Amino acid sequence: MRTALIILGGFVLLAVFVLAARLAGGEAADKATVIAAQVFIPVWLALAGVNMWVGVTKAGFTVAQELPILLLIFALPAAAAAFIWWHYS
Repeated sequence: MRTALIILGGFVLLAVFVLAARLAGGEAADKATVIAAQVFIPVWLALAGVNMWVGVTKAGFTVAQELPILLLIFALPAAAAAFIWWHYS
């Protein structure tokens, strides 16, 4: 359940990035949206890494146990960001 909530949080964060870019972009809203998607991907990777670190250091999981979860948590919102990047380019 926690993994699903974190993935949902990633989609919400992506929506915040894109909405902020669309609102601030004015005439160049499409370009701002592309930049927002590009910025989101490394930010989300860092946040997913923090989640993995918490799982390893606080929850007692091993890196081998947490790595597939990291990939899942990162990949789904990042794929949506990549699609937005491609769509508005």
